[in-house]
Amino acid sequence: MTRGIVITGTDTGIGKTVFSAGLAGLLDGFYWKPVQSGLEEETDSEVVERLAGLPAGRVLPEVYRLREPLSPHRSAEIDGVAIEAAKLSLPALPGPLVIEGAGGLMVPLNRQTRFIDIFSQWRLPVILCARTTLGTINHALLSIEALRARSIPIVGIVFIGDEMADTQKTIAEFGNVRQLGRLPHLDPLTSATLRDAMIASFDLALIAGGE
Repeated sequence: MTRGIVITGTDTGIGKTVFSAGLAGLLDGFYWKPVQSGLEEETDSEVVERLAGLPAGRVLPEVYRLREPLSPHRSAEIDGVAIEAAKLSLPALPGPLVIEGAGGLMVPLNRQTRFIDIFSQWRLPVILCARTTLGTINHALLSIEALRARSIPIVGIVFIGDEMADTQKTIAEFGNVRQLGRLPHLDPLTSATLRDAMIASFDLALIAGGE
């Protein structure tokens, strides 16, 4: 049975793809982005292929590849595609699987289903990625409440960006979640610098241990 972990975020564009790449590399596992919106620029799967340092074939193909960089439900409608939740079943793999959602938890896949509904069906542990900038407390605590309301197991929270010690502590305390670590912005961002930052910033045993 696949040992999976879901990576989601409080918003879009916060760096969860970079974290997902780093985690998949550390786990020597697989990566899967079930739904990709936006194909003109480098896709998230292509970013992970470039940064994770995984052998060929470890980045699984997306189930849905949608042209416009919009919410999946709208991008699918423009493409004339109907996203079916039943097609997002978990693949059977011989190793750990890092699964990345799109945007935040409440992002719609179609006019009836959101990503959080799929996560609730999977019952896999979730890591929540959050910015460290202004506004993150509200976004993070709302996301934590939404996960708990559906009994989705939370491994902990990962912060991405410059250190904001009080903000990070406040979210962890009010949300009653573990701080798993903080991934700083990396310049240059390469497979090597990402791996070094992941090793320095995160305890893999804590992440793999679940909620």
